[in-house]
Amino acid sequence: MRSTDRDRPFGRLLTAMVTPFAADLSLDLPRVAALARHLVDDQASDGLVVSGTTGESPTTTDSEKAELLSAVVAEVGDRAHVVAGVGSFDTVHTIDLAQQAADLGADGLLVVTPYYNKPPQAGLVKHFTAVAEATALPVMLYDIPHRSGVPIAEETLLELATHDKIVAVKDAKGNLVSSARVMATVAERGDQFAYYSGDDPALLALLSVGAVGLVGTSTAFTGALTAQLIAAVEAGDLATAQAIYRRLLPVYTGVFLTQGCIMVKAGLAAQGRSVGGVRAPMVEATEAEAQALENALAAAGLSGRAGQPWPMG
Repeated sequence: MRSTDRDRPFGRLLTAMVTPFAADLSLDLPRVAALARHLVDDQASDGLVVSGTTGESPTTTDSEKAELLSAVVAEVGDRAHVVAGVGSFDTVHTIDLAQQAADLGADGLLVVTPYYNKPPQAGLVKHFTAVAEATALPVMLYDIPHRSGVPIAEETLLELATHDKIVAVKDAKGNLVSSARVMATVAERGDQFAYYSGDDPALLALLSVGAVGLVGTSTAFTGALTAQLIAAVEAGDLATAQAIYRRLLPVYTGVFLTQGCIMVKAGLAAQGRSVGGVRAPMVEATEAEAQALENALAAAGLSGRAGQPWPMG
């Protein structure tokens, strides 16, 4: 496990990793390892999220999640935080996945708000607390109401922030004022509870009100520059941060022309780093979607193809 900065428990920049598949849509573990190396060594990711939504977690089995996590821990676990996505709409299943991740060497857990069954706020507290107490790993909540159907209310976040193992939130709520209020209260109370932007285009705004970093999707391509953006904000150099942000904004938004897993895989293929297709019900990017992302990458100066055979041995 990496040494941990209490203010940035998972580093400043994490990338939500896509899951490489072979031609038959089975796991391609050599490319899993190669992609993990690329994201950490070339794209400056302090950590990787394995089996998040971008990793097509709804269509991978528990045993495949174990294989993925094991491969990533073995490849980059000595130099990056490896965070396992373990959330589901079932508390017992989520705990099972959390314990599996702990056994396999994960550094932390990403736990999404239970989706579809839409529990009340008291149910969210009970769910997140039970998962946090099931292992010794630190927990990052994932607040994404447009997918889960239920936001984590400000009062709920503030209650959960007092738990010693719930140390961060991936914020994709899309409500800057609400997030700012929680961060202000957390800072006033002295809680160790870090905000990470869970939406690439919202990064600069959230950093301005107290967020510490990003769990990114576009950072499969933009990671090195995004790390510079975050560092510029921390150094008080807003002009540099704004310049990088404006350069990358078309990529930050272009990666969400459709589902992130679809667009990231299309963009990696355009860079000569194909990681295979997507599992149903996802579909491949259309020609127009792929071209739009290629254009955004080119405009940002990020369209170069891999210089070595992929995956690299």
